[in-house]
Amino acid sequence: MSADLMNLGHLLRLARETVSNPREGAATILDLGLSVPALRIAFALVVVLSMLLGELVVLVTPPPPEGALSLSPVTLGLVQAAFLFVIAHAITLIGRWFGGTGGFEGALSLLIWMQFIFLCVQVLQLLAIMILPPLAGLITILALGLFFWLLVNFIATLHGFTSLGMIFVMTILSAFGIIFGLSLILTLLGIGFGTL
Repeated sequence: MSADLMNLGHLLRLARETVSNPREGAATILDLGLSVPALRIAFALVVVLSMLLGELVVLVTPPPPEGALSLSPVTLGLVQAAFLFVIAHAITLIGRWFGGTGGFEGALSLLIWMQFIFLCVQVLQLLAIMILPPLAGLITILALGLFFWLLVNFIATLHGFTSLGMIFVMTILSAFGIIFGLSLILTLLGIGFGTL
């Protein structure tokens, strides 16, 4: 299985299968039982790749209006890493409050996997921007729906939940926890919401 993780074709097939059947895809990722060092490498890799794709998008899109907030790639990477770290803890802690059984490593592995899926979405957006710009906006809207679709199902699989109502409440509470935690981290980084 470790060899499969180095095979891009296998990863893309698994990503497609995860979108169509998130719970099965999440179970596959959790069954890998990735070690902490492997999770650290994967975490750093998805953050760096996302930064690079983000920079490519900036290069092919019109410059932002004068006075708009512009963050360096390093700052964006730190914000994204902080976001993933906070959301993993929120999903773990809130899930356990509701009787879930998932752990932090499992939550982090699923979020890393979700980030890989959205790297694929970013590539599609980049191609759309270059070939058919109006399509990029539609992809963004679909990506937002995909995010919640994957998140709810990943939480359910991680914690062993079956009640849709429970999962919905957990997702809402997790969102509030994530926003609160991220706001603290952004403040520590010197980025106020008033400047956004």
